Amino acid sequence: MVDDADFLPGDGPSSGISVSLTAGTLQAIRERVGRRGVSAYLERAAQRQIERDNLDELIADFDKVHGPADPEAVAAKRAKLTGSQPGAEAAA
Repeated sequence: MVDDADFLPGDGPSSGISVSLTAGTLQAIRERVGRRGVSAYLERAAQRQIERDNLDELIADFDKVHGPADPEAVAAKRAKLTGSQPGAEAAA
C-alpha cells in the first residue's frame, strides 16, 4: 500500500485530495496557470513551503548551538551578495 511507503517531497505517485482555498487565491492561481495547471502549481508551492520549513528548523537548531547571527555581519554579507551598500535595504 502506498500510504505505508516513505517518499520525499515531489516523489511517489500522485494522490487526489480536497483543498479549500479562498476565491481570490484560486482566481489568482488560475490566472497564472489556467484551470488545468492548478494541481501542479499547488504541488510546487507545497514543496517550496516544505523547503522553507526545513530551513527554518535548521536555522533554529543552529541558533540554539551558536546563538543568533550578528545583524551587522548578515547585512554586510547580504550587501556583498547583492552588490549593494550595507544597510541599503533598510532605506528602501
